[in-house]
Amino acid sequence: MENKNAEEKLLINRKKIEKKKKRRRNIIIAIILIAVIFFTYSYNFHIKNGRWPWVSAESTASNSMMGNVQQVTATVYEKTNTPVVEISGYVEAYDTQDVMLRSSGTVTAVYVEEGDRVEKGQLLVTLDNTSQNYDVASARLQLEKAELNGTSERELELYRMRLKTAEKQLENTAAYALFDGVVVSVNAKTDDYFQAGTAIMKIIDDSKYKSTVEVDEIDVQSLEEGMKAVLTSDSAPGVQYEGYVSYIPMIGRYSNQGIGVMDVEIVVENPPAGLKPGFSFEGTINTGLEQTMLLVPQSAVTENRGVYTVNKLNADGSTETVTVQVKYLGENVYQILSGDIKSGDTVVYSTTNSLASLMRSMSSPGGRR
Repeated sequence: MENKNAEEKLLINRKKIEKKKKRRRNIIIAIILIAVIFFTYSYNFHIKNGRWPWVSAESTASNSMMGNVQQVTATVYEKTNTPVVEISGYVEAYDTQDVMLRSSGTVTAVYVEEGDRVEKGQLLVTLDNTSQNYDVASARLQLEKAELNGTSERELELYRMRLKTAEKQLENTAAYALFDGVVVSVNAKTDDYFQAGTAIMKIIDDSKYKSTVEVDEIDVQSLEEGMKAVLTSDSAPGVQYEGYVSYIPMIGRYSNQGIGVMDVEIVVENPPAGLKPGFSFEGTINTGLEQTMLLVPQSAVTENRGVYTVNKLNADGSTETVTVQVKYLGENVYQILSGDIKSGDTVVYSTTNSLASLMRSMSSPGGRR
C-alpha cells in the first residue's frame, strides 16, 4: 500500500514538472513571436518613414546634422561606354606531353635532360629492344619463305600481320617528342627498369600559354572568340601582354557562389619571360562594343532578401516601388538591367543631412533635393 502511494506521488510530481516545462516553453515561444512581429513592424516602418516607430517625427527633424534624415531625389540617366570584362586566373602550358613507356623493359639511353629544348619527332628515350628485334627478323624471314614457297594469299596475309605486329612492338621500345617544346622533368636514367604505361618525363609547349577563366553569365553575352585581352602578372611587374579569347563553351555551370558562369579559354601568343605555368594573372577583355547603360545611385536601390527595388516619383507626386535587376559598377553606382525604369525618371530615397549634398553630387546630372 505504501509503495502504491509513493508511486502516485511520484506520478503527480512528474505531471507538475511537465506542466511547468510546457508553460515555460509556451512563454519562450510567445516572446520569440512578439519579438519577430515587433522587429518586422519596426523595420517596415523605418523603410517607409525613415525613422523608427519609437522616435517621433519632431525628434527626427531636430536631430544633429549627422543624423538628420532627408528625402533626396535623383534622375535616372544613361551613359554610353565600351565595356570590358574583368578576368583572372592561372597560366597553363598550351600543350603537355607526359612521355609514357609503351613497353616494359630496361632503359638503354636517355637523350635529353631537364631544361633541354626538343623538336617534334625527336628521340627521347630507348629501352632494350633485343627481343623485339629478334621477333621482327623472324617474322620477316617467315614471310619471305612463304612467298618463295608459293603459299596461298590468305596465309601470306597472316605472315604480313605477324610482321606488322612485331614492328609495332619494336617501335614501342622508344619514345619521341610530339611537338616542339621544353623538357620540364626527367625521371629515368640508363639501366632503370620500368613497366609499360609508366610516365618518365614531361614536355610542355611554352611557345604560348593558355588559361581557363570564369566569366559571369551576364558578361559572357558580349564576348566573341578572337577578342583581345590585356593581361598583367606579379611575375612581370609593369608589363602588359596580350591574349585573345580562343574558346567559348556551349554550356555554362554554377560557381561555388551559385552564379551562372562559363569557363572561357584565353591564349597568350607571346608570353613575357617572367611568366611561367602556374603563375597568376589578371586583366580585361575589351569587347569593342558600345553599350548604353541605365544608371542610378547606389543609395537609391534597396535590397531585401535578394530582391532589389527603387522608389519612382510619378508625375502626380506619388511614389511607387519598382522591382529591378541591377549590377554594381563601383563608385556607388548601380546599372539597371531590367525593370519599369527609363532614362529621365526620378527616384526618391532617404539619406542623412551630412551626406545629402554628397549623394546629390554623385547621383546624376540633374539630381536635386
